[in-house]
Amino acid sequence: MKILLGLAKLIDAINERVGRITIWLVLVATLISAGNALARYVLSDSSNAWLEIQWYLFGAIFLLGAGYTLKHNGHVRIDILYGRFGIRGQAWIDLLGGLFFLLPLAILMAWLAWPIFLDSWRTLEHSSDSGGLLRWPVKLLLPLGFGLLALQGVAEIIKRIGVLTGRYQLPDKKPAEDV
Repeated sequence: MKILLGLAKLIDAINERVGRITIWLVLVATLISAGNALARYVLSDSSNAWLEIQWYLFGAIFLLGAGYTLKHNGHVRIDILYGRFGIRGQAWIDLLGGLFFLLPLAILMAWLAWPIFLDSWRTLEHSSDSGGLLRWPVKLLLPLGFGLLALQGVAEIIKRIGVLTGRYQLPDKKPAEDV
C-alpha cells in the first residue's frame, strides 16, 4: 500500500503542476480576447487565428484542468446522500464512483480520441477558415486531458482504499471553492 500511496502522491504532483500552469492560460486567453477585440473595433483588423487560439485555450483550460479539479474536490457533486455519510461512507462512494464511472469514461474518451489526434497530426490538418490554425495541437488536448483525469482518478481510488484500510487520512476535504 505504501508504494501505491507513493504513486498517488506522484500523480497528485503531476496534476498539481499541470493545473497551476493551466490557471495561467485563463490570463493568456483573457489578454488575447481583449487584444482581439481592441484590434477589431479600434483598428478594424482581425484574424481567424486569434479567435481560434481563444477556443484552443478554452479547451486547454477545461481539459488540462480536469485532473487538477478532481484532486481539489472541485467537480460538481449532488450531496443529497453523500453529505450524510461519514468519512468511510464517503470513501466507499468515491471508490465505487471512481471505479465504475470515472475511470471507464476517462479511459474510453482518451482511447477514442487518440486516433482522431493521430489522423490530424499525420495530415497536418488545418482549420478550414481563412488564416486558421493547425488542428492537431487542440486535438491532442483530448487524450491528454482525459488521460490526466484518469490518472487522477487512479490516485483518488488509491487514497480511498487507504482511507478504508486505515493507512491514509484525507486532508480537509472541503470543495475547492470553500478552501
